[in-house]
Amino acid sequence: MEYVYGGAGGLILGILACYGFLIIRKKDAKSVTEKILADAEQESQNQLKQTELEIKEQKILLKEKFEEESSATRKNLDQSQKSVDKKKRQLEQQADDLGKQEQIVQSSQKRLAEKLRSADQRSREIERIFQEQKKKLHEVTGLGQKEATTQLLKLVENELANEVGQIVLKHEQEIKNTVEEKSREIILSSIYRYAAPHTSESTTSTVDIPSDEMKGRIIGREGRNIRAFEKETGVDVIIDDTPGVVIVSSFDPIRREVGRLSLSKLIEDGRIHPARIEELVRETQTEINDLVIRKGREAAQELEVHRLDERVIELLGRLHFRTSYSQNVLKHSIEVAFVSGMIAEMIGLDGKIARRAGLLHDIGKAADHEMEGGHPKIGADILKRNGEGEEVVHAAFGHHDEIITEMPYTVIVATADACSASRPGARRESLERYAKRMEDLEAIALEFKGVEQSFAIQAGRELRVIACSNDVDDAVAAKICRDIAKACEERLSYPGEIKVTVIRESRFTELAK
Repeated sequence: MEYVYGGAGGLILGILACYGFLIIRKKDAKSVTEKILADAEQESQNQLKQTELEIKEQKILLKEKFEEESSATRKNLDQSQKSVDKKKRQLEQQADDLGKQEQIVQSSQKRLAEKLRSADQRSREIERIFQEQKKKLHEVTGLGQKEATTQLLKLVENELANEVGQIVLKHEQEIKNTVEEKSREIILSSIYRYAAPHTSESTTSTVDIPSDEMKGRIIGREGRNIRAFEKETGVDVIIDDTPGVVIVSSFDPIRREVGRLSLSKLIEDGRIHPARIEELVRETQTEINDLVIRKGREAAQELEVHRLDERVIELLGRLHFRTSYSQNVLKHSIEVAFVSGMIAEMIGLDGKIARRAGLLHDIGKAADHEMEGGHPKIGADILKRNGEGEEVVHAAFGHHDEIITEMPYTVIVATADACSASRPGARRESLERYAKRMEDLEAIALEFKGVEQSFAIQAGRELRVIACSNDVDDAVAAKICRDIAKACEERLSYPGEIKVTVIRESRFTELAK
């Protein structure tokens, strides 16, 4: 029995212990749950605050963006308003101008109407006086109307014939003066509008060296370096006693430039031997060829001359290295093109054709050392083979001599060419050469029989010759003038033209004592 009670007691105690443990676990679970809920609530509050902060930041960004867009919109609106106001003022000004012009037209119409009425009145008065005079004339002369009309018409016809002749001569002179003045105005305006540099540096053929020791290195052992250089470039290298200078000589301006640049590179590089010479010359030739093409394209683009053949572009670029009396031929061609275009537009012709003809008129100078004939014929043949039009071809062929009036573009190009070559500063020559040319001009004139004195004036563009009136008559003076001009053409080299004037006069002097 005791065991039973003891077991029951133990069971009860166990149950109580389990119940206590469950109560304790329940309390722990409740505290854990409360902690989890508290943490969850805290985290949700944190997230809510974070979300509120993000929303506020987003609102701020949206507000700033809206303000920027609003500011840009207001700025655009302000600019549009200013533009509208400006156009409105312009329209108002135009309206005022139109109103003033309308008033002027109305007043002019009124004055014209008054003049017409006055003219009608005068015409009626003249008709009345004429009828009265006619009636009196019949009474005085006793002639019938038919006979008087015949005599009057004959008299009027004779008077009108004289007056018509005088009027025709007067108007012919006025037209001649007007045409000459207009032509001068067109040419001067064209030259003034194109204000390009008059002269350019001529292509140099000298190379500076740091010391005379470099001359020996350029020559090389037994002359192998200079022979290799001349063979590769096709130029002549002249090394003399002149200190600090080596001269490169060649008739071909492209070869001379290749030689000059190659020699400068060799001196700068310091490695002067046949292999290096061959390498540098090939490199320089490539550079010069690229430069030639670029110069030709730049000239064509500057003048808006399109659809040129590649051969023509190359020859055009070669003119950059060609000079004539120290005038760069490519710059001269560009100047002639601009002046030709402006002259053509002023007289109602096609400025594009004139610019094209002016640009290509001296293209033959790029190949005149390779082909026979003068540069006008060579240039015309080249342009014809490369598909240029008749106007351009003939302008190149005839801009010096063969000028045909049926080809107006040839006359325009010849005029522009003369303007470019002859205006002050366009071409330069040394003082010695200038003085020698003046002396040669005067000496040629003095060689002819009957010439007393000769004077070269206008910088050598005009030669005044004084002939002896006792030994030379007018016919002989004319022949002397022609012979002097021909001798100048054959024996002298000069830019532009030379005007020869022979003066023959007789002077008689007496003293009154």
